[in-house]
Amino acid sequence: MLGNANSIVIIIGWICTVLLGAAICRNSFPNQKELSRKIVHIGTGPVIPLAWFLGISAELAIPVAIIITIALIINHRIRLLPALEDVNRQSYGTIAYGISISFLLILLWPDHAAAVTAGVLMMSFGDGLAGLIGRQVNSSNWIIFGQRKSLAGTLTMGLTGIIVLLLIMTFSASVISPLSILLIAGLAMGLEQISPLGIDNLTVPIGVAYGWLWLSN
Repeated sequence: MLGNANSIVIIIGWICTVLLGAAICRNSFPNQKELSRKIVHIGTGPVIPLAWFLGISAELAIPVAIIITIALIINHRIRLLPALEDVNRQSYGTIAYGISISFLLILLWPDHAAAVTAGVLMMSFGDGLAGLIGRQVNSSNWIIFGQRKSLAGTLTMGLTGIIVLLLIMTFSASVISPLSILLIAGLAMGLEQISPLGIDNLTVPIGVAYGWLWLSN
């Protein structure tokens, strides 16, 4: 286990790499504004399992998460980093993402790190890839609370979620049945359907984390 200083350097280095990649993407593909945001959305998720692996304590993880959330709120107002917010709709998704991670860290870290990881990775990978693939693949679609959803995106969310949950089960001491994994993935798919103003960035991580907590042994 590395010391706290080295661990924080690694975490900050990862976040800076993700932000740099998003900035490069935004400059290279100015008409694909959603793409740079999804890079951040997907890329920041692995910070949680990385913090778990590095053994970062709650005393360190929680203040950092709160500071980042405050920075996201400020950025939402002044757009210092437009790659985080430059989308063609009104959304508080990045703020909700920060709040949900902070909430889970406060209540569950590090005793239930697997649950926190499940919730965050379901959102980062599952929802992130669903948004990208759902826009690229022609499939049946519908509108819920003003948000367009598609069969391709919804299935991507579910399948990605199942893979994420299986990997967490494999690399942790958690014991969870295949049926429970399907139920949690189904819960995530259902919560993601209700996403006005980006509220799914709050409900999916928290719902999945507590679903994992309740259904695992």
